[in-house]
Amino acid sequence: MRYGNGHKRETRIRILKTAADAVRADGPDRIGVAAVMRQAGMTHGGFYAHFDSKDALVEASIKHMFDEALARAQKRLDGRPPAEGLAAYVDTYLSPAHCEARAHGCPLVALASDLPRQSEACREAYATGMRRLVQALAGRLAAAGYPDPEPLARSVLSELVGAVSLARCETDAQRANAMLADVRRLLKARLGLEQC
Repeated sequence: MRYGNGHKRETRIRILKTAADAVRADGPDRIGVAAVMRQAGMTHGGFYAHFDSKDALVEASIKHMFDEALARAQKRLDGRPPAEGLAAYVDTYLSPAHCEARAHGCPLVALASDLPRQSEACREAYATGMRRLVQALAGRLAAAGYPDPEPLARSVLSELVGAVSLARCETDAQRANAMLADVRRLLKARLGLEQC
C-alpha cells in the first residue's frame, strides 16, 4: 500500500502527540514504546521508521511539547495590548484547569523533576524549550515597557512553574486552588496588572 508524501510526517506527529501526553502524565522513565505506539494506533514495529530509540522519542516529544507550549503562550499573548496579554497568560497558567491538565499542561512543570536524570539530548531539548518560552515572555514584557525584561521573564516563569508544581502536590483541591489564586493575585500586583 502506497501512502502520500505527508503520511510519514503525519504519523510522526501522531506518535509525538501521544508520547508527549504520556511523558507529561507519567514521566519519561515510565513510558513504554509499545504502549505509545498502541495508543497512537500503530504497531510497535513501525516505531523504528521514525525513531532510533526510546531516548530519541523522549527527546523529540520534549521538543514537541515546547512547540505546543509556545503556540499556547503566543495565543494568549498575541492580538492584545502587551499588558492584557501578560495578564491573560498569568491567569491561564495559574488556573485550576491548567493545574489539573497534567497530560496536556506546560512541560516546564511536568518535567522539571525528571529532567536532571535524563540524557544530555533530553536535557538540552528542555533547556532550549525553556529559553524559547523565556524569550517569548521577555518580548512581551519589553513591549509593555518593563525594564530588564529577560531577567524578569525568568523570574515570572519560575514563579508560575513553582506555583503550579506546588499546587499539584497539594492533596486538598481547595487549598491548591487558593494557592493558585494567591500567586495569581500577588504576581499580577507585582507586575501592575491588577486591572487587566
